[in-house]
Amino acid sequence: MPLKQKLKHIVVELKGHAPFTLFGAMLGVLFMLIFKNIDKPHAGTLFSIFHPGHVVLSAMVTASMFSLHRKAKNFLLILVVGYVGSIGIATLSDSVVPYIGGSLFGLHVPTHDELHSHGDHDDHSDEIKPEHPSKLHVGFIEDWYIVNPAAVLGVLIAYFVPRTKFPHALHVLISTWASSSFLLMNIQNNITLAILATIFGILFVAVWVPCCVSDIIFPLFFVKSDLEMAGPCPVHGRHSHPHVDKVSEDENESGD
Repeated sequence: MPLKQKLKHIVVELKGHAPFTLFGAMLGVLFMLIFKNIDKPHAGTLFSIFHPGHVVLSAMVTASMFSLHRKAKNFLLILVVGYVGSIGIATLSDSVVPYIGGSLFGLHVPTHDELHSHGDHDDHSDEIKPEHPSKLHVGFIEDWYIVNPAAVLGVLIAYFVPRTKFPHALHVLISTWASSSFLLMNIQNNITLAILATIFGILFVAVWVPCCVSDIIFPLFFVKSDLEMAGPCPVHGRHSHPHVDKVSEDENESGD
């Protein structure tokens, strides 16, 4: 596939998945409202559940996209593509983007009132530090015994039962919850309407670009084009292999 055509495909897919990701980000905000009073350790527990779940689904979709479109049977090759695509992008989506977004918009820094609410005002009050300082959590390193097997499990499922439609939709949802859990682990401010608006933007970016890259763009960089480029895959159904033969038949009938 020529580079220009690949870039066109990327733009088409990002546009097509934006509305779906918009809905996912809204659910992420609702998730944070439900768990807004949760303490940091329990927020970490939520992250340790949703992040590996995200990795499993991401590996399933990435490996399925690769094996279906390339008709690959080499398990080692599918494993490498599925593992790299899921681990790398899931870390970016669930940890790196939320951490950078939270840092840029000051979500990880407690307000002046919150700093002074824990004790009397004194000459050293400005030196008070958050009880749980924010940090970048790299799951496949810090929780390697859970996250790495999760990626392998997703590839195994994709190898024997390659499917992309349902896992991709669920993947976006679980990814949103994982990113939300990370923000809950690190946020130091009270959740206000302004903070929620900022969180919505962070969640949208955290899910939109990485998930499309992992599930669609990354695996398709290794295969030949067998997709119509006129529009995005409707309702994610075009990410499953049956449409490939139909497209080829239509092209043969039209003589293109």
